[in-house]
Order: sequence, then C-alpha cells, then structure tokens
Amino acid sequence: MNTSQLERFKQRLLEIHAELTGKTPLRIEPNRTDEGRVGGDEDEQPLNEMMQAIASNRNRNSDVVLGRVLKALGKLREDPDSFGECEECGDEIPLGRLEAMPYVEFCVNCQGQKDAPKGGPTRRKLTDYS
Repeated sequence: MNTSQLERFKQRLLEIHAELTGKTPLRIEPNRTDEGRVGGDEDEQPLNEMMQAIASNRNRNSDVVLGRVLKALGKLREDPDSFGECEECGDEIPLGRLEAMPYVEFCVNCQGQKDAPKGGPTRRKLTDYS
C-alpha cells in the first residue's frame, strides 16, 4: 500500500473518530411522565422498552467501532506496513473492503469463520420439519 493510500485511510479514520466522539449517547425518554398515570395505551410501555433496547445496542456498537478505529489509527502510527493485513491469516485485505470500513481487522474469509455458528449451520430446510 502506498503512502497516499495510507494517508487517505488515516484521514477517513480520523473523520470516523470525530463523528463517534462528537455524538452523545442515544437516550429514549420514558413515555410515562406522570407517576400517577396507570393504564392508558397498553402498547406504550413495550414500545418504549423496545426503543430503549435499540438505543442501548446502538450505543454499544458505537463503542465497539470506536475501539476498532483507535486500534487501526495505532497500527497506522506504529506499523504502517502492516495496515490492511488480516490479523488472522496475514493476507492483504482488499481495498474495497478497507474503503468501506477502514477499521476492519479481518479478511472476508477469516471474518466469515469468526461469525459462523459454533455448532454448524443453523438454517433449516423444509424437510427438517417432517
């Protein structure tokens, strides 16, 4: 990877870092503001809980991405020659994948193996139910 590509990835990582650190955590306000109010819309509370769970998952995902961005910036600073190499197999990660996610740690094959379910395929076929 040449110097201009490394600089471009560094700038993109810094943009992502600024975007993630500039955000405030998502928070969903409770839709029940009056403690004395009981009843009302029966769908209101489950919807509120679902929205809070979604916000929590987004916040957690932002923290994970921020950690990966910091790791990638450290790699660029300390060992720029290894930037863009899969941490599992050492193969070069395709530029298209790096452009989409400059903080990516693994090639497609290694990421697929990490994401695969432990007990084998979980997708069922119609014949599994007969």
